[in-house]
Amino acid sequence: MIVSVKTARYLEKYRLNIVFDTGESGDVDLEDLIFKYDVALPLRNEEYFKSFHLDSWATIVWDCGFDVAPETLYERAMTNNLSKKIKNEI
Repeated sequence: MIVSVKTARYLEKYRLNIVFDTGESGDVDLEDLIFKYDVALPLRNEEYFKSFHLDSWATIVWDCGFDVAPETLYERAMTNNLSKKIKNEI
């Protein structure tokens, strides 16, 4: 599925709320990616992390060169939404 990010909003720490062109939205925690890749080293500073923007491909990017594809964000957001839904049903 091809999906695009319509908007992204900073929440806290390394978390963003993402709205997709499908009309769906969800929260994503990117802390594991930030600490996995050396290119993301500047993003460990939460103030720098907040400086993301959307490029012309609707990808979340930072000036240091790190980006996260919309499909990855969608998968994370929908998995997180499913986990929340299951927790609420228990």
